[in-house]
Amino acid sequence: MKIWVDADACPVVIREILFKAAERTKTTMTLIANHVIRIPSSQVIHFMQVSHGFDVADNEIVTRLNSGDLVITSDIPLADEAIEKGATCLSPRGELYTKANIKSRLNMRDFMDTLRSSGIDTGGAPALSKSDRMAFANHLDTILTQHSKNHHT
Repeated sequence: MKIWVDADACPVVIREILFKAAERTKTTMTLIANHVIRIPSSQVIHFMQVSHGFDVADNEIVTRLNSGDLVITSDIPLADEAIEKGATCLSPRGELYTKANIKSRLNMRDFMDTLRSSGIDTGGAPALSKSDRMAFANHLDTILTQHSKNHHT
């Protein structure tokens, strides 16, 4: 399993949790973004810069990921594509996207887009809370623990 991070919109505090987890579990992780992101010196943590443009980072992740990989993203269409390819998807807020919930998330996203394009202010996402960070860390730990159990038994 590899971890792919849609790093353009990934909060720094979540990246820090990911850096520690990747090091602790020796899981290869690649952050993909269209601007430079500093990463710690590591054998397992990598950074790939892609050109600016709509969905360039997303497309790179979808192209490179394999079934069983973990994708960290708040981008619903990217999560949908990754799940189609057999990946596990976790949002920086700690929400696990699954085959069971991704279509309704996609519909809600499209609905909100429609409202916004008609001039309705839907507000932004609330700030990342301490409980969001905990949910993220706990889900990440569960996924990595599960993976290591499945591959070391």
